[in-house]
Amino acid sequence: MNALGTHLLLDLEDCSPALLDDVEHVRQALMSAASEAGATIVGETFHKFQPVGVTGILAIAESHMGVHTWPEYGFAAVDIFTCGEDFSPHKAAALLIDRLECANPTLKEVKRGFIQRRVASPVEVPR
Repeated sequence: MNALGTHLLLDLEDCSPALLDDVEHVRQALMSAASEAGATIVGETFHKFQPVGVTGILAIAESHMGVHTWPEYGFAAVDIFTCGEDFSPHKAAALLIDRLECANPTLKEVKRGFIQRRVASPVEVPR
């Protein structure tokens, strides 16, 4: 059985509060991590909360990447989901950990959409 996608959930503790509250830094960190890890960015939205915090989503051809920050706690929650083979979610995660100056990252990997591969017989029409 094979999974359709890989979902990485990152809890980034002990990050730089100043970086987590800088919407342009968070945007650039996500955009460059996605690009350097092989993703094709197809859309984005980012928002700066008052008094603190940033949230952002990247739509990538391979699925999505998202972040939500709590600068007052030095914490960011990052979500990376991919169903593509040319995109490395683990590389993107490592780049984000570095760019948000995270001293205490935790990563959980979840495989999603398990399917059983079928081999089509000569008379069967693939769907």
